[in-house]
Amino acid sequence: MVDESIGQQDAHARDENTRDEVTEPGGTGARDETQPGGRDPGVRDPGVRDEEAVAKYVESLGLTLNNIGLPRMPARVFAALTTSDSGEMTAAEVAEALSVSPAAVSGAVKYLEQTGLIAKERAPGARRDHYRVFDDFWFASMLKRERMLEMWRDATREGVQAVGPDTPAGVRLSNMADFLDYLVVEIPKLFARWESMNADR
Repeated sequence: MVDESIGQQDAHARDENTRDEVTEPGGTGARDETQPGGRDPGVRDPGVRDEEAVAKYVESLGLTLNNIGLPRMPARVFAALTTSDSGEMTAAEVAEALSVSPAAVSGAVKYLEQTGLIAKERAPGARRDHYRVFDDFWFASMLKRERMLEMWRDATREGVQAVGPDTPAGVRLSNMADFLDYLVVEIPKLFARWESMNADR
């Protein structure tokens, strides 16, 4: 009877230990560390911002924009606005985010306004202006470039006649005009396909 009682106690203890484990598929018996919702605790929630990572990316994006022609401070300000969830910030908020002076931000937002990349807005009753980046700024920017390409193409065609179509300069300008004309024709088709794809999302 004593041996039987001891055996029952051992079995009971094993059952208690087993309750603390969640057996994974395959019967490994390892504890399941997965958080509610099935998310690995080592993987960051994609809906949560990592402000340190965002700050580094703002500087990286600003440098890239600077390398392709945007002045340094406007590039950084534009990067900060683009990566903000609301898409808008006050000058003071931008200055704090970039650790720069309000004067530096003032010149940058003026430049970005003039180039049409951002808009200045003030809500009724508000005391401060907000600077907003357009969600489709890239689309509007490309439309402007399309009109610029048309002007460039037409001016190049005039140049062909001025220098003579059979001269080396005329051939060079003619090739340039043909390429610009190709872009003018094809870019609207790209826009139309993009709008169609975007509408299906």
